Amino acid sequence: MTDTTDYAPPKVWVWNKENGGRFAAINRPISGATHDKALPVGEHPFQLYSLGTPNGVKVTILFEELLALGHTGAEYDAWMINISNGDQFGSGFVEINPNSKIPALVDRSGPTPIRIFESGAMLVYLAEKFGAFLPTEPAARAETLSWLFWQMGSAPFLGGGFGHFYAYAPIKIEYAIDRYAMEAKRQLHVLDTRLADHEYLTGDSYSIADMAVFPWYGAMAKGLLYGAAEFLSVEEYVNVRRWADQINQRPAVIRGRKVNVAWGEPANQLLERHDASDFDLRTQDKIGG
Repeated sequence: MTDTTDYAPPKVWVWNKENGGRFAAINRPISGATHDKALPVGEHPFQLYSLGTPNGVKVTILFEELLALGHTGAEYDAWMINISNGDQFGSGFVEINPNSKIPALVDRSGPTPIRIFESGAMLVYLAEKFGAFLPTEPAARAETLSWLFWQMGSAPFLGGGFGHFYAYAPIKIEYAIDRYAMEAKRQLHVLDTRLADHEYLTGDSYSIADMAVFPWYGAMAKGLLYGAAEFLSVEEYVNVRRWADQINQRPAVIRGRKVNVAWGEPANQLLERHDASDFDLRTQDKIGG
């Protein structure tokens, strides 16, 4: 192993410079709003403020799946939050999500608006509200929640760990990339082992656990995250790839993956979603082609 620096941590860390990298301009060691900016409010019961990254896609997939089941009360407006521009630090967004991370959601279906932040919390809230995609039988419910929270705890190692040091860090640190590549592959193997004997993560039924895991690990197994397909030998994970392909065939998933996306093929971009007619259903590109 080679060292890239002789850096020795100081006794007390002080934030006195940007640390470089793609997101350096918006990183800081304190929370709270940096500017005043009210959020728009549409006409639907749910107002989603998000971006079409894996964490945002989890929620738009669930909304589209609920609407596909006929739950008209799940109609939503999806407003784009440009995290590169620091929109997540506007006062209106921080009021909903004090952690300043996408997505943020407001349920305005009742007399008093309810805020929900953290994507996993949104999935549980919506699944319980509409009685869908979260089993009520105790063992199946426990299995679903276990895999959901597995994703919430594991994905930071995949994104903020492997993805950051492999793709975004201003310098390549062998130790950091090796450490997180090993963990990314271990996580993919966990999923691949589970899916070898189960159609979906919780068994025979598609659930919010699949919706949470798919945008991260389905995309990784199909080689669509961080340009790391060859590096991580993702073709090894045949069960994850089968599962990802199966989920991606679902029309609601195809729609959900387009919402609040501003990159890639124009046919796969829907900056804001306010009505089902906003989708161009003539072009429904699938993950991995």
